[in-house]
Amino acid sequence: MVDKQGRNLDEIMPDEELLYDLADLFKIFGDTTRIKILYALHESEMCVSAIAELLNMNQSAVSHQLKILKQSKLVKFRRDGKTVFYSLSDAHVLTIIDQGMDHILE
Repeated sequence: MVDKQGRNLDEIMPDEELLYDLADLFKIFGDTTRIKILYALHESEMCVSAIAELLNMNQSAVSHQLKILKQSKLVKFRRDGKTVFYSLSDAHVLTIIDQGMDHILE
């Protein structure tokens, strides 16, 4: 298939597996609790108990969501003794959220 500029669209389309991975990434952003956690971690590195208190949730529920966010490489963690602190993996995470927010506020 050729577009208006004469480019072959089959050559432009990313690999099918990459598109599945991208769709999976956006599914992670489809949960309000995870978005709240990401916003909280943008402000400060936090432990599970602090996130749970801030969001008025139990620690088990927060831990479950953090596991999903870690698996998706959206958050990273570091240990300090027995306490685990979480933060955003990189600036891309906040960029995605900010651009989404800009889009819905237009």
